[in-house]
Amino acid sequence: MLRCVRAGVTLTRMRSVPLRERLRAELPAFGVRLGAELAAALAPPACPACRAPLTAAGAQLCLDCRRTLPWLPEPRCPRCGLPGPCGPRSGGCPAAAAAFERSWAPLAHDGPARQLVAALKFRGALPVARLMAAQIAATAPRELLAGAALVPVPLHPARRRARGFDQAALIARALGARTGAPVVPCLRRGGRATRQLGAGRAARRAAAGEQRLSARGPVPSRALLLDDVHTTGATLDACARALRAAGAERVDALAYARTLPR
Repeated sequence: MLRCVRAGVTLTRMRSVPLRERLRAELPAFGVRLGAELAAALAPPACPACRAPLTAAGAQLCLDCRRTLPWLPEPRCPRCGLPGPCGPRSGGCPAAAAAFERSWAPLAHDGPARQLVAALKFRGALPVARLMAAQIAATAPRELLAGAALVPVPLHPARRRARGFDQAALIARALGARTGAPVVPCLRRGGRATRQLGAGRAARRAAAGEQRLSARGPVPSRALLLDDVHTTGATLDACARALRAAGAERVDALAYARTLPR
């Protein structure tokens, strides 16, 4: 096995994988990351949510976006993370049969929070991951983070190659740096890449069943799944089942934003 480093990309030459194929797979992702970092360094300061100029020194969001962040109110259902109790009158808890014990998110997936998610995922605004981690660390219940290892929800390999990064992994590393929680990226996603943007609950659950999520290597006994958005919970449930099958004793779920039913 021969390792060589060129332009910051580590290339592994193996008999089963020609060097040309490794280059073709790795260089696009490296280019996306490099472009995002250069844009962040060279562009004038702007709000990552609405792109308005940032006038205050050191500000990460403009004043309007800070004022309108959709913080989720208490009380909430500890199981699904939605505001208010989930009982028979409300149709029951949507996470009643989920493999995770608890879920939580600081913000609704709306307004500036939704724009921040889009900036990270689709515009490559990588510093947004640190802002998200800071907001999570400042507001998350202490008992949720205490003693847990952060397990990022993985992107499909094809999507990660196209995007150049994994947003959940970026948030997990930033949150781990702030809280001291270990980051254990032990989940893998196989199957075909599915597009879930705009899909309903039934379609998302069907897609989650095709994802072939699995855990590799040792898994933490207490795992805290981390994702950018908790929508229906189908992917979080599939990840939790994979962790439990691999030996995790307890699995909770944490996201930056929670989609609210309409």
